[in-house]
Amino acid sequence: MEQLLANLKITVNKNLYLIDPTSSKLGNNIVVHSVNIIDQLGFEKFTFKKLGNEIESPEASIYRYFKNKNQLLSYLVSWYWGWMEYQLVFGITNLTSPELKIKKAIELITSNKNNKISIAGITINKLIRIVISESSKSYLTKDVTKANKQGAFQSYKKFVSRLAEIIMEINPAYKYPNMLLSTIIEGAHLQVFFAEHLPSLTNIQKDKDYICQFYSNLVLQAIKNK
Repeated sequence: MEQLLANLKITVNKNLYLIDPTSSKLGNNIVVHSVNIIDQLGFEKFTFKKLGNEIESPEASIYRYFKNKNQLLSYLVSWYWGWMEYQLVFGITNLTSPELKIKKAIELITSNKNNKISIAGITINKLIRIVISESSKSYLTKDVTKANKQGAFQSYKKFVSRLAEIIMEINPAYKYPNMLLSTIIEGAHLQVFFAEHLPSLTNIQKDKDYICQFYSNLVLQAIKNK
């Protein structure tokens, strides 16, 4: 498994960078250390100047790879959804029941079981925290329509579409698969955030998988509701 992950390459839409960061050591350092800094400081306090100081490279060299920090955030989020799709395909390959497939998918969305994994230097648990707390800033902008046309959210939409196909296996007449899935994904992220920072907005349970159980029940009840 470790050897498989070592050779894994996540494809990110070319409109989310100026120079492919995987093409050089500097580009890889930019991505890896941006994850570390954003996780530590938050996106608002993150700057290319701070990143340049961390990797001991001129700020101008970072702008050769990404036109601004918003593009870099979109790159990181897209990379995350590419990684999620890889895990999904790997996890459901041998499953024949669509109910088990959707439960596996929700477990994947709500779980941090892979938090110790590092791929191409990216620490996955740090990236997960960034997606949970910062990813909405990549699309809640005035330029979202333009970014969408350029394929900025292609990986996220592809992940949702793949899950929607599983839902249609369970109930081909269900009218709202994409709506349900985007609600589950964003809601699950919020519940993880609330559990850590605003616990009165959620219902923390002793069972660590309570968020997964909640959304699994919600999805299956919604799909099968006549």
